[in-house]
Amino acid sequence: MIKPLVKILLLFFLSLVLVFAAASFYFHSWLSSPVALQEDYIYSVKKGATLYSVSRDLKNKNIIKFPYVWVHYAKLKNLTKIKAGEYSLEGSITPLSLLHLFNSDDVIRYSITFVEGQTFKNMLDVLYQHERINKKLSGLTQAELIQKLGMPVENVEGWFFPDTYSYTASDTDESLLRLAYSRMQNVLDEEWQLRSENLPYKTPYEALIMASIVEKETGAAFERDLIAGVFVRRLQLNMRLQTDPTTIYGMGERYKGNITRSDLKEATPYNTYVIKGLPPTPIAMPGREAIHAALHPAPGTALYFVAKGDGTHHFSDSIEEHNNAVRKYQLKRKANYRSAPSASTEISE
Repeated sequence: MIKPLVKILLLFFLSLVLVFAAASFYFHSWLSSPVALQEDYIYSVKKGATLYSVSRDLKNKNIIKFPYVWVHYAKLKNLTKIKAGEYSLEGSITPLSLLHLFNSDDVIRYSITFVEGQTFKNMLDVLYQHERINKKLSGLTQAELIQKLGMPVENVEGWFFPDTYSYTASDTDESLLRLAYSRMQNVLDEEWQLRSENLPYKTPYEALIMASIVEKETGAAFERDLIAGVFVRRLQLNMRLQTDPTTIYGMGERYKGNITRSDLKEATPYNTYVIKGLPPTPIAMPGREAIHAALHPAPGTALYFVAKGDGTHHFSDSIEEHNNAVRKYQLKRKANYRSAPSASTEISE
């Protein structure tokens, strides 16, 4: 009686081993076989998603057949730390390569460019045109945004570094703005530490304001330090800056493309045809080159410049020379055209 029972048990366990071996072979084969994709596919792992929730979702989308096996294998091979983001799934991808992909940093990356000379409003317009960015700050007032970002400033203008930034679908507008703000702080601090001597700035913020003006006035990159030199000398001589971009910024939405004489005479905190010194805040986002120029102005004696119509300027030492240059280069241009500092609107000191 004992021997037949032993035989039965042996056969039973042998059958279990064979079944286990067959199942193991089948599932390992499945893990290395292409998943059910007809074409390349973008799959999004949501922030906070777990391996279990992703496996169920992949099952519901008919991408994998055996979510339990997939999860068990991930635990066995320590592949459970999946990362949020969008992934490009090719038609030949396997359940095993899916696990390795979700544990990698190989998410789809996008780029966004903030251009030098843009205002903060322009920057937000560009930011919210990117659909893949998770919007958390939309609709906040400037004061609320400053508080949310933890910025120790009263005005956000000029504080975000213009550059091309890489982001993923899991990134937010808040994370991008924090990155741009941090980069501007670092660049401004680096340039401030290496600044020239005898500059008319008491703080890095004043240099940032000047850099924003230089950025807006410069059409040709090689003229940045020349234009900065003109503005620095005017500040040192207690002359008004008389630069159109500041006046335009102060006009806000009222600016429709032209500046009139009455606009130039209007008293606003940003109208440098009326006020002396720098405006209260930057008027745009300056790049590193403009910041460097503001802190390393070219030496010289020029106090005026006028646009020549080709992106460059004519620089003059005297008001007489400047008036001649205005007649030469602006004769055929619109009567209300100005190029700062402008002789036709020169206000006596």
